[in-house]
Amino acid sequence: MSRIEDLEAFLAIVEQGSLTAAAKRLGRPLQTVSRSLAMLEADVGVELVHRTTRRSMPSEAGESFYLRIKPAVEEIHDAREEAAQRRSEPSGVLRLGAPNLFAPRFLMPVIAEYMAKYPEVEVDLDLSDAFVDLAASGLDLVLRIGDLQDSGLTGKRLGALRRVVFGSPDYFASFGRPSHPQELSAHRCVTRTGDERPGVWMFTIDGRARAVKVSGGFRTNSMNAIYAAVEQGLGLGFSPLWQIKHLIDAGKVETVLEDFEPTPVPIHALWLEGRTPSAKIRRFLDLLGARLKLDRL
Repeated sequence: MSRIEDLEAFLAIVEQGSLTAAAKRLGRPLQTVSRSLAMLEADVGVELVHRTTRRSMPSEAGESFYLRIKPAVEEIHDAREEAAQRRSEPSGVLRLGAPNLFAPRFLMPVIAEYMAKYPEVEVDLDLSDAFVDLAASGLDLVLRIGDLQDSGLTGKRLGALRRVVFGSPDYFASFGRPSHPQELSAHRCVTRTGDERPGVWMFTIDGRARAVKVSGGFRTNSMNAIYAAVEQGLGLGFSPLWQIKHLIDAGKVETVLEDFEPTPVPIHALWLEGRTPSAKIRRFLDLLGARLKLDRL
């Protein structure tokens, strides 16, 4: 009967495309991976992988074998992990991914509390605004802001984030407050040049999503520059509320047109589909849900 290690080696070879890459992924010597494949082929009595100096491709029999055993091997991994979880506290390395601006202000307090509560866990935080591939990156859990595509991930919805129009008290004192999005044509607006549709802001008007064209004398590709420009009274800005909450709390900017805000953008914690979350992931999700309050963002 084939060993689980041999089956794991075969799966890695097919998914990585070479014995060398498979050995690197598994953290095993190349000779060990090669021997596992040879033993597995001897056991089943058929060549499973066509080997060349540069590439290893599954044979027709190998492709069929791969599709049959992959779910079974994953079930074995899950069963092992679940059994281990029942007898141990969270430990090891928790690899997290999160958006650049969101994590330092909102996620770090949760991480600090989590590490104090579970000292056997180390946390590796990777900040990126890109939709990272969990399987390729080795991350256990990611936070994503935005509507989700069918990505083969399982998720927990943490809330939804508002997008608002905001300006400085000095600006409002000089130019007044718009009471309807259509009035923005008479206002100076600070726009982001890197947007897909620069100078177009979305609102909910009469129950429907509507695009409103805006313009002004100052444009930039940096959101931080937009915040600074609005704070200095150069015009109105449009931004996720969570990114400017510290400016609102400090009284440096104020929001307007709250009744016309677009549909809030969802935020999820995601992990690989079909995998039972480990103890370290489950406990972090529990704490995240309890501490990350997004009802005012």
